Amino acid sequence: MGIGGISIWQLVIIAVLVIVVFGTKKLRNAGGDLGGAIKGFKKAMKEEDSTSELAEKPSATLNAEQKVADAEKNQTKD
Repeated sequence: MGIGGISIWQLVIIAVLVIVVFGTKKLRNAGGDLGGAIKGFKKAMKEEDSTSELAEKPSATLNAEQKVADAEKNQTKD
């Protein structure tokens, strides 16, 4: 028995039918599109987390951190 009562041979037949119907090129493009969408979603979630962390900090802390970041930038330029 396979997954949820589906045998491995049934899964193989389904996979072959999907490849025949859609073709490997369309499946590859769909996989690439899906991967890009997931990557974009993860990036947006990461940016939102960092934005919400900044919103929670008091402004004095943010100003001090910004000064440190600016000083580090200036050192790398020199």
